[in-house]
Amino acid sequence: MRVFIGLGSNLADPKGQVQAAQKALQALPTTTWLASSSLYKSPPMGPQDQPDYINAVVALDTELSPHDLLDCLQQIEQQHGRVRERHWGERTLDLDILLYGEDIIADDRLQVPHPGIAQRAFVIYPLAEIDADIVIPGKGAIQPLLTQCPRDGLTRFENK
Repeated sequence: MRVFIGLGSNLADPKGQVQAAQKALQALPTTTWLASSSLYKSPPMGPQDQPDYINAVVALDTELSPHDLLDCLQQIEQQHGRVRERHWGERTLDLDILLYGEDIIADDRLQVPHPGIAQRAFVIYPLAEIDADIVIPGKGAIQPLLTQCPRDGLTRFENK
């Protein structure tokens, strides 16, 4: 299944955290690495008394089920010292399943497509960089969505 994962960090060397997470994603069982966006710098979405984020999106092909993939992502977050102190607060690492094929999943553990995917510049612009023709289930083609999503301070941090 083709999946897209959002990565973000704003603590403890955010660039290094995202790059280390990319390596961990490459090592997932029954999973093939396909592509990564550039790294992007974005202002915090939640409380403004925290550092800017470094974000990226990666594409993978996986045989893991959505919930097994979620478990793997949460394990990687824990290995990076993820602590959930406040909603939309600072974090060493945040890994989100943005898309799982064309599936729509809504249960107590997982929402796919990820809620807010079309309104978050730090998700949709890196996603479009990887796949400019992707269609987001329930939202539509990415190109019209980009025109409706302001960059809100999003800048490309570096090339791939």
